[in-house]
Amino acid sequence: MNGIRDRVRARYPEGQAQGLGVTLPDLLPVLHARDAAEAKVAAIGSVNPRAGGLANSVIQWTKRNIARGLGWFVRDQVEYNRAVLGAIEATLEALNEVNRTFTATGGRLDDIERGIRHDLAQLSHKQDVQHDAAAALKAEAAELKDIREHWPAWRDEWEKKVFQNEIHYLRGLAEMQALNEAKLQKLDAAFRKDAAQQHEDYEGALNRSIQEIQQRMWTDMEKVRREYEALIHNELRVVRQKAFASGTLSAPSPIATPMPAAPALDIDYTRFADRFRGSEEDIRGRQRFYLPWFSGLSNVLDIGCGRGEFLEVMRDAGSQARGVDLDEESVALCQRKGLRADTADVFDLLASEPDGSFDGIFASQVIEHMLPAQVPALIKLCAAKLRPGGVLALETPNPECLAIFATHFYLDPTHQRPIPPALAVFYCEEYGLGGIEVHRLAPAVESMPTLSELPESFRNAFFGGLDYALIARKL
Repeated sequence: MNGIRDRVRARYPEGQAQGLGVTLPDLLPVLHARDAAEAKVAAIGSVNPRAGGLANSVIQWTKRNIARGLGWFVRDQVEYNRAVLGAIEATLEALNEVNRTFTATGGRLDDIERGIRHDLAQLSHKQDVQHDAAAALKAEAAELKDIREHWPAWRDEWEKKVFQNEIHYLRGLAEMQALNEAKLQKLDAAFRKDAAQQHEDYEGALNRSIQEIQQRMWTDMEKVRREYEALIHNELRVVRQKAFASGTLSAPSPIATPMPAAPALDIDYTRFADRFRGSEEDIRGRQRFYLPWFSGLSNVLDIGCGRGEFLEVMRDAGSQARGVDLDEESVALCQRKGLRADTADVFDLLASEPDGSFDGIFASQVIEHMLPAQVPALIKLCAAKLRPGGVLALETPNPECLAIFATHFYLDPTHQRPIPPALAVFYCEEYGLGGIEVHRLAPAVESMPTLSELPESFRNAFFGGLDYALIARKL
C-alpha cells in the first residue's frame, strides 16, 4: 500500500514543490467537474428511473421512444461534448505533467543544494586549493536561486499562453467545421441539381426515342397491312377470274344500276334538319372527329354536304374540300357561306371524274337514304375515284343499337334501311379498300339516361353508339 501511495503521489503531486517553495495548483475541483460532466454526457439519451406501476411504465416507454427518436438530433451535441471532455482530460494531464515537472525540479534543486552544502563542507577544509571551485559553485547556486525566485512568474505566463493558444485553436477548429459544412451543403445541392437535370434529360431523350420507334413501328405496320390487304384483294380477284374462265364458277349477277330516288317530300328539309338533327354548331363539333384522317388533304369531296358543316371544318383546318347535294336550298346556303358546293346527283358527279382524282371522300348520314343496291354501287365508285392511300369516311345510324329504331331512324321519312357495320366493311373490302376502322359514336346513354340502369355489358352490346363511322383507305 505504501508503494502504491508513493507511485500515485509521484504521478499526481500535491501540496508544495520541495526545493521551489511554491504551492502546486489543486486540480481536484477540475477533476470533480470533469467527472460531473462525464456523468451528464453519459446521461444524454437515457431516462430517469421511476417507481413501478402501469402509468410509470407507459411514461418510461414513451420517454425511451422519444429519446431514441431524437438520437439523430442530439448526435452532434454528444460528439461535441465528448470532444470537450477529451480536451479537458488532456488539459488535466498537461497540468499534472507541469506539477510533476515542478516537483522533479524542486527535488533536483534540493539535491543540488545538498550537494553544494556537502561540497562547501569539504571545501571549507580546502579553501585555499578549491577557492575558485567554491566561487563557481556559489555562482551556480545564485543562478539556481534566481531561477527559483522567478519560476512562479514564468509559470503564470506560460499557463496564460497555453490557455490563449487553446482558445485560438478551438475557435479555428469551429470555423473550419462551419466552412466545411457549408461547402458540403453546396456540393450536395449542386450534385442533386446535376443529377436531377441529367435524369430529366435522360427521360426526355428516352421518351422521344420510344415515341419515334413506336411511330415508325406503327407506320411500318400500317404499310405492311395495306400491302397485305392489297395482295389478298388481288389474289382473290385472280382466283375469281380463273374460276370464271374455267367455267367452275358462274359469273356473279351485276349490281343493279343506281335506281332513281323516291319523290322528294314537300317539306322544309333545312328546318327539319335544324329541329331533329341538331344545330350547325353541334354538327361541326361532332365532325371535327374526322380531322385526323382528312387534315392536310388537298382534294376532298363531301357527299350530301347539307348545310356545309364538314366543309367549314375543313376550311378552318386549311384543307380544300367541295360538296355535292341534291337539295338546291342547302347548296345555296353553302355558297352564301363562301363554300364550294354543287347541286348534282352523286353518281353522275363521280362518273364524270377521272379515276384517282380525290384524296378523300366523306359521306355523313347519306347511305341510309339510298336503296339497298345503291350503297355498294356508291362505295365502288368512291373506291375507283380515290387515289392510292385516299380516305373514305362513311357515317350512318348504327343498327346494332336498338334504340335508333324507337327514336332516331324512322324519324326521318327519307331513310330507306339501316346498313350494319359488318355489311359496310364487306362492301369496302370487296372494292379494294383496306385499313378499315369502325368507330361507334354518340352513345345512346347520353341522350337516354334511363339506359344507365341496364347492366353495362348488355347496354354496350344492344344500346351502344347511335351512329358509327367507317373509315377505309384505297389499297
